[in-house]
Amino acid sequence: MNVFYEEDGSFKVASVMTENPGSLQVEALGGKRSKIKSANVLMRFDGTLSGFMEGVEQESRELDPSFLWECCGEPEFGFENLAQEYYGETPTPQQAAAVAFCLHGAPMYFYRKGKGRYKAAPEENLKAALASQEKKRQQAEKVARYIEQLKNQQLPSEFTDKLDMLFYDPDKNTLEWKALDQAAGELQMSQLKLLEACGAISSPHDYHLGAFLREYFPAGTHFPSHAAVHMPDRLERAEAEAFSIDDSTTTEIDDALSVQQLSDGTQRVGIHIAAPALGILPGSELDEMAMQRLSTVYMPGNKITMLPEPAIQPFSLTEGEWKPALSLYIDVAEDLSIVNRHSKVELVNIKANLRHDELEPHFNEGTLQGPSEHPYWQQLTLLHRFAESLEKARGKYDPNRAPQLDYNFYVEDGRVRIVSRHRGSPMDKVVAELMIEANSQWGALLHAHDIPGIYRAQNNGKVYMTMKAEPHQGLGVSQYTWCTSPLRRMVDLVNQRQIISVLQNTTAPYSRDNETLSNIMRDFDLAYNAYHEFQHRMERYWCLQYIRQEELIEIGATVIRENLVRLDEMPYITKVHSLPSLSAGTRVRLEIKRIDFLEIELDTKFKGVETEPNQSGTVAA
Repeated sequence: MNVFYEEDGSFKVASVMTENPGSLQVEALGGKRSKIKSANVLMRFDGTLSGFMEGVEQESRELDPSFLWECCGEPEFGFENLAQEYYGETPTPQQAAAVAFCLHGAPMYFYRKGKGRYKAAPEENLKAALASQEKKRQQAEKVARYIEQLKNQQLPSEFTDKLDMLFYDPDKNTLEWKALDQAAGELQMSQLKLLEACGAISSPHDYHLGAFLREYFPAGTHFPSHAAVHMPDRLERAEAEAFSIDDSTTTEIDDALSVQQLSDGTQRVGIHIAAPALGILPGSELDEMAMQRLSTVYMPGNKITMLPEPAIQPFSLTEGEWKPALSLYIDVAEDLSIVNRHSKVELVNIKANLRHDELEPHFNEGTLQGPSEHPYWQQLTLLHRFAESLEKARGKYDPNRAPQLDYNFYVEDGRVRIVSRHRGSPMDKVVAELMIEANSQWGALLHAHDIPGIYRAQNNGKVYMTMKAEPHQGLGVSQYTWCTSPLRRMVDLVNQRQIISVLQNTTAPYSRDNETLSNIMRDFDLAYNAYHEFQHRMERYWCLQYIRQEELIEIGATVIRENLVRLDEMPYITKVHSLPSLSAGTRVRLEIKRIDFLEIELDTKFKGVETEPNQSGTVAA
């Protein structure tokens, strides 16, 4: 006697050895013995086991589930009953078992109601299930077609409208992503690199910019319509004539300087900051726009301004115009000591916008001793001597300090120029020191009048933003606000409003018990860091473009530590895995092996040592 039984969701056959109440001892064809429950037995039959299951499987493949569904009717039934109806006579054990196989393998047609018992699926349910099955089949065919095209580096036409999702926010439930993911896995490359290989990324620059815009400017970079700027009236005109010092690409001119000879022999140094706070009022449309952006975004060859041009132009300190300004005047004695400071809100006559590239040849370390025919030579040299005295007062003056380089990027028609400038050069020092002085003194003004502001502080090496007037150890000042770039940073605009309220003896727009100021500080800090990270990323991208543009096959670099180096003449730091153990400061030569604009990575190979650092840590000539 043999049994056909169900165990763990599958059908089996075995010979009965012994039978006990509720269970049987059976032996399979291969000799394996086991104990099964009597309730699991679906059918008993005589004969040999050899070839039985093979015949069942062969017979079941010839059965049509849809025909059986039409035959079975609505009531619940057992598989043997349906087998008898189907075959028209008492079925053989193999035929009955084949029907059980067919029913069990067609869950869309037949619902399982117990051991060997089934019920036909309702017609509506069956139609829905079959439609779903057909849909899945078509989808599987489509995915297979996508995969084949992708592996042949062909972009499926259906991907065109899905690229934004595939690039920046993959929906892993879509057919396009499933195909891309599988194809990339089979080719052992990233999904992004596969899309690039298929021609989906025509411009790596646009890809990187798109990623940033999608996250921080999802509605685009255009400004909505807004009311005209409210311009202040009845402002006193300053006696000073001011000039600015900026890069040639600067359009938001926030700061300017002036020098006046007073009757008592002292010099009055003026620091003049554009005053948009006089015309962009809290809660206005322009204020809301600035609150959303929080800062101008910089990148080589482009920028996204915090304010629309119609709001920048009336306040930018443009040459040949009188502009509203927040001014800090510092009376300086002949020995460069400070006699007096005072601040004013006024109109300032902007006589000149001096640009770095035009000014630097006349005003640099080599020309300081003069004389010079530059029209602002006397003012510039006085400001430089005063800037050095301010630097000494902060305890930061070090004539032996190794020069650090800053870099400006100029992108025109797809070509990039990278221009280095020594940090601490005369024109850099003049602007930097006088802005530090203004930010520190106006921070002290707010603190003295118990008016809340947003400060930058540094303690134990950590730089952070705070609403308390705390020391900035790195700068060597007792407090430090940001208020000298109000056209470009929301924090500066907010602080300027607070400062002007003190000078005009009006109620400060932001009170200490109002959460608005702390919310602005938090949001600005997050946005500013993200914008700076993006700027750094795009600068690295344009460094690689410069290498490709100049067709460089080798480049010099300086070891920072271990296998980390800084490339010559550009702000690009990279790892060189073939670099031997060398001291920091060692100058090396590298071979350019591969440039990846999408990942912004540079693969180089160590070629040799150019110069080694001397005992002082500087590189030997």
